Amino acid sequence: MIDGWLAAANAAADVAGAVIRPFFRAGIGADLKSDASPVTIADRTAERAIRAVLSERFPDHGILGEEFGLENENARYRWVLDPIDGTRAFITGRPTFGTLIALMDGDTPILGIIDQCVTGERWIGAAGRATTFTGPMGGRPGCRPCPDLANAEASCTSPDMFDDIETPRWNALRRAARRSSFGGDCYSYGLAALGQIDIIVECSMKVWDWAAIVPIIEGAGGRMTDWHGNKLHADGDGRTLVVGDPALLPAALKFLAG
Repeated sequence: MIDGWLAAANAAADVAGAVIRPFFRAGIGADLKSDASPVTIADRTAERAIRAVLSERFPDHGILGEEFGLENENARYRWVLDPIDGTRAFITGRPTFGTLIALMDGDTPILGIIDQCVTGERWIGAAGRATTFTGPMGGRPGCRPCPDLANAEASCTSPDMFDDIETPRWNALRRAARRSSFGGDCYSYGLAALGQIDIIVECSMKVWDWAAIVPIIEGAGGRMTDWHGNKLHADGDGRTLVVGDPALLPAALKFLAG
């Protein structure tokens, strides 16, 4: 069954990429949503295209997308979509955005894709399977061994996301790490699954931001939790933590849990 789901998810990612690429660096405008985040015609058109592929193949499944909400909310299986994760990167011409496609069984992500349609890179994770990666620039899937925080590469999309309570916790963690960097959106998680980044700390994450990432990170040998080490839930507080080496989890949580 999962092979059929994966085939559909890959087909949907292919269609989304075909929609998105012509808009990249084409000088398109962006509207502001109610939360002040930007959205473009590329986001909306790509989500419609993904929905069309998935709903045709699995009419009994639910679909939740960032741009167009929830369909068939009582379905056991639910596709969760972010057509362009990293719209700010997209509208400024940086190829660190990606399309996120996940399938959830109840509250559990069982399939995830990160697709970067401009660079031609794709990460695929599925429950019980090793993460796979394809792309012309090289890289082998698998988080790297890094049990010591002092040797870890830490990252977050933007320090501006943290509030007055979260900021000192992030600062303490990144100062304990070997280095820290900013930016990347979902692309950073792909790099973590290639062993390039060891810790990623975020907040304000919606389910469409993390659902696809969980099976990719876990299939590469890492862990993704909330700031207390618990499983992520759609109604959680949006604070997320990825560690490439599970041995890093206690040290990271010590800083983040406060």
